[in-house]
Formats: sequence, C-alpha cells, structure tokens
Amino acid sequence: MRVLGVDPGLTRCGVGVVDGAPGAPLSLVAVGVIRTPAAAELPERLLGIAEGIEGWLAEHRPDAVAVERVFAQANLRTVMGTAQASGIAITAAARLRLPVALHTPSEVKAAITGSGRADKAQVTAMVTRILRLSAAPKPADAADALALAICHVWRGGAMARIARAAAAQTAARTPARRPE
Repeated sequence: MRVLGVDPGLTRCGVGVVDGAPGAPLSLVAVGVIRTPAAAELPERLLGIAEGIEGWLAEHRPDAVAVERVFAQANLRTVMGTAQASGIAITAAARLRLPVALHTPSEVKAAITGSGRADKAQVTAMVTRILRLSAAPKPADAADALALAICHVWRGGAMARIARAAAAQTAARTPARRPE
C-alpha cells in the first residue's frame, strides 16, 4: 500500500509518501513541505497548497491519503488555517476517488511511539528508525506527515475492515422496503 500523509498548515504543509504493509518493513518514497508565503492573501495561499498536493498525488499515485484531524487549539487563527489546508488535501484526494483517513495527533503518536503523549522529537526519532533513514526528516512538518502515513499503513486496513463490518451489520438490521 502506498500512503500520502499530509500534516496540514498554511505556511508549511508537510507531505510524505510511504510504501508498505502491516507487519512488513516500510519504505520512504518521498518527503517534503509545501510552503506558502505568510504575506500572501489567503486565496493565493490555498491555491498554492492545492497545486502542491495535486502535484504530489499525480507524481506518487498513492492508494490512500492520511490527513491529520484538526483539533481545537487556543489560537483560533491557527486552527482556521490548519482546517482550510486540511480541507484542500481531503478535496484533492476525493477528486481522485482516493480513500481519505483522518487521524488525531494522539492516535499517530500512539501508533508510532506507543504513547499518545510523545513529543515531536520522539515522533521524529521513531519515524527515522521505522523507515531506516540515515538522518531525521526536517522540518518537523515533514516528519509528522511521514508519521501520518506510517500510522495509516499500520492502522488503516483494520479501520476499513471495521467500517465495512459495521455497514454490513447495519444493512442486515434494516428491513427491506416493500414495493408500493
């Protein structure tokens, strides 16, 4: 499975692509950051992020996209920018009919380090180790994007099976309509 991880942000949007399967070694395909100038107007920044993500999708052709779920922060402006960048990534993937998964930061930290309270340095160290890299990916946004992709490779298949089973169970309980 090939997964594009997206750590959304208006100034720096981390992107990382990982190949692998649960229980098998993972490999780095690509990692980077889509940057937009802080002085640019919002529409221009969002367009830059959209073009960047679309480029990554076209170049790396992932099987799925994992995006960090936006959570409440004290700084409303930061939350809004993160949410807007997240929406761009989700929309770009949806246009290509790719499955999209949202993972919270604590889910990713727990999957990567074993603790949902790990700090950025611990996450980066584990990403470096899991992908057998000679140097840590920088900046932190890039490492976080790889962590999202790794988390999805490891957890995504199970999450999809649970969702399919729940849908099948709901369908089985729903009575069939009689023609009128």
